[in-house]
Order: sequence, then structure tokens, then C-alpha cells
Amino acid sequence: MVKRCTQYLLVLSLLIAGSACARGLPELTDLIEQNSPAVVKINTVERNEVTRGGPPPQYQQDIPDIFRHLLEPRRRQQRPVASMGSGFIISSDGYIVTNNHVVDGADEVTVTLTDRREYEAKVIGTDLRSDLALIKIDAQDLPSIRWGDSEDLKVGEWVVAIGSPFGLDYSASAGIVSAMGRSIPNESRENYVPFIQTDVAINPGNSGGPLFNLKGEVVGINSQIYTRSGGSIGLSFAIPASLARDVVAQLMSKGRVDRGWLGVGIQDVDRNLAEAMGLGKPVGALVAQVEAGAPAAEAGIMAGDIITRFDGHKIETHGDLPHVVGQTRPGSEVSVELMRKGKSKRLRVTVGALPGQDDDEQQASVKPSTDVGGRLGLVVSEIPDALKQRWNVDSGVLVKQVVPGKAGAKAGLRSGDIIAQLGFDEVGDMKDYDRVVKDLPSDELLPIRFFRAGQPTFRTIQIED
Repeated sequence: MVKRCTQYLLVLSLLIAGSACARGLPELTDLIEQNSPAVVKINTVERNEVTRGGPPPQYQQDIPDIFRHLLEPRRRQQRPVASMGSGFIISSDGYIVTNNHVVDGADEVTVTLTDRREYEAKVIGTDLRSDLALIKIDAQDLPSIRWGDSEDLKVGEWVVAIGSPFGLDYSASAGIVSAMGRSIPNESRENYVPFIQTDVAINPGNSGGPLFNLKGEVVGINSQIYTRSGGSIGLSFAIPASLARDVVAQLMSKGRVDRGWLGVGIQDVDRNLAEAMGLGKPVGALVAQVEAGAPAAEAGIMAGDIITRFDGHKIETHGDLPHVVGQTRPGSEVSVELMRKGKSKRLRVTVGALPGQDDDEQQASVKPSTDVGGRLGLVVSEIPDALKQRWNVDSGVLVKQVVPGKAGAKAGLRSGDIIAQLGFDEVGDMKDYDRVVKDLPSDELLPIRFFRAGQPTFRTIQIED
């Protein structure tokens, strides 16, 4: 009898404990039901042209004329490449936020709503540095999602993702915020997004979908996962809503994003450097290089300085500085606190525009359309001196905008690339570019040489007039 009572009490205690645990878990059904209608599935198609035959351009001059016709490209075929992602509606008239990598290079963008209606979408603007894109569908009275404040998020807080992982429509998953302010450089080694890390199950197809807090507000846009298997292992990263709202507003108003720029090369501060520089602990961003003529140089910032505050924001690690500077409006005058030779110092700096992003050079950068960019579908400008120094190039033209579906986009060009050669002609400046583009033949594969983040690259481009 005593044994049975003991077992009964044990079972009862487990039930009570389980009930208590259950009461501590969030109830998500209303959140998911109310917000799912504003989450969309995005399908894209990119048509890659494939040409069979033909030697690399650098070897063509060595081929005898009698054999040249045998090696000319003969057959072209279209190989559509389909991909998918997620997004969410931010206004009742059809504006939708997603990731740049979801629509990058796409010739067709199709949006599917929860009620199975489908729309062709127009790309309003994209931003490679934040991996965000704004698209629009021709529809009215659509459900939309409220923005939240990602600055209020805390580690351990519950968050919910809705999207289309592996094409499975409108799937929901939940988890907690694992960390804030993660620095993950992009392929150009730039770092302008302080990512939110979560353990929410995010998989391919979730990209561009919303991350909600328990109030049903969007606090992040799911963008990346760390995986060894191709699926979720509990390491996912979202773009903070505080950054995304500003980027989206700029894309909506002018089709591009302007960012602040200091013109410094930085590194982290370790324990030994902190001791040598007179700091009590490793903190701040150590200035390793200052570009001549850059805003930092004009303000008196020097190599060896350790920036500890920028415009009132604490700089704990070197990765914090690009996040804060990038979100500062070009032309703003802000305070910078730093350590120099063991002594604290305060300076005023007028923040510049990140090269390739300033207004004067982007007058032609408007919302993408097929009548922008000429024969190549590229809006280009002269290269700013600061960018020439940064990437160690002395000639060429800077790509400001790439029109989806046209020759430049199909060749894989991106905003920020520097074109140095078209066909077999060098491109030294805008005058060269206009002359060469005018004379380029149509329907023929031509070599193009450009620099991306200072690295030279050869590809082919083909104009279809």
C-alpha cells in the first residue's frame, strides 16, 4: 500500500510539474493565424544562356583563320533556373519585403498568397549589402504586417518564423533569440548588418520571411543559416527590423540605399593590445588604416586610435563600428570618442557617403525598369577617387544599377562592380564606355572584364537588341 501511494504521489508531482511547464510556454496559434495571410511565397525564374563551343577570348587570336569557323559558338539554349523564397506584405497596396538573394538575377518573380492567388511582381529596389529587396504586386486591400522594434529584443525571448521551407507553404516554427548583433561579413567582406541569431528552424525557402515577436510584430527578416547538412541545425540569422525599416523606406522612396562612411580599416582589440593602449579591458575598434581624404582623415582620426563610442553608441568590438556608421545619414556631424596613446579624446566627424552610394553620382539610379540603362541595362558613373584608392584601380566605370533581365544582369554584374573592358576594348572612363557600348555587336558573346571588391574577373556578355 505504501509503495502504491508513493507511486501515486510521484505521478501526481510529475503531472503538476508538467502543467507548470506548460503554463510557461507561449500560446502561438492566434499569432500564426492572424499573420499568415500577409506572408507570401516567392518563386523566381532566371534564364541562363548557354553557348556550346568557342575558345576562351584570350586564345582566339592564336587560331588560324581556316579553322576559326569550326570553333565559333554554334548553339544557344535557354536553361531556366528556378528558385524560391518567402516574403511579407508591408502595405495594403502590394509592397513586399524579401531578401535580395531571393530575387537577384531573376527574369520572372511570381508571388503566391495564402488564398492561392498569384501575381507577377516588379522589383522596386534591391540592396546587396543588407540582403534586402522591395518588390510590388498589382493588388489592393491586402493584409499587411506590423513592424516591431528589434532594439527591444533580448536573448532568451521567444520568436516565431513563418515561411515556405523547401516549398512547403506557410510553415511556422518557433524558438528563442540566441544572440544579438552577430557580425557576418558578406562575400565582398563588408559587414553592415548586426544579425539576430536564433535557434528557430529555418531552412532553404524561408529566406525573406518574417521573424515575429510574441506581439505579432516583425522584428527580423530571416536571411541565413549555418548548416553542414543543408537543413536547420539550430543556427539561423535574421536581419533586424530596425535596420530593415530604414533600408525599405529608402528603396521605396528612391530605389537605392545611402550609407554612412568613415574610410578606416579596423581590427579587434585583444587583451595585450588593450593593456598596451591603456584600456582596462579589450573593447572598441582599433584603427589600422585611414584612407587619405576620407571623413576620418578630415576629422583627425589616426592609425592606432581605438574608437570606443560613435554618435553615442558603445563600440564593444570592431564589428560594431560598421553597423553604426552604415546606419548614419551621410552628411551628419557626430561625436567620436577614442583612446590615443593611453588618453581619451573626443572628435567631431562629418560622415561621408559610402563610395558608390552618394546622391550626385546616382541621379540616374531610379526604380528599375526596362527603359533604364541603355543596351546593357546598366547605369554607370565615373569612379570616385576614394573608391579608386580603396580597390587600387585607376580606370573604368562604376556600376550603379543593374536592370533585371537585361544583358548586364544576365552576365552576373552587380552594383559596385567596376567595368574595365568590354569586348576587346579597354574602358577608361564614361566617354570610353559610351563609345564602346554603342559599337558592340548584338547576339554575340563578348568578353567583359570587371573588378569586384578589388578582384579582377572575366565573364561573357551578350546584347539582344
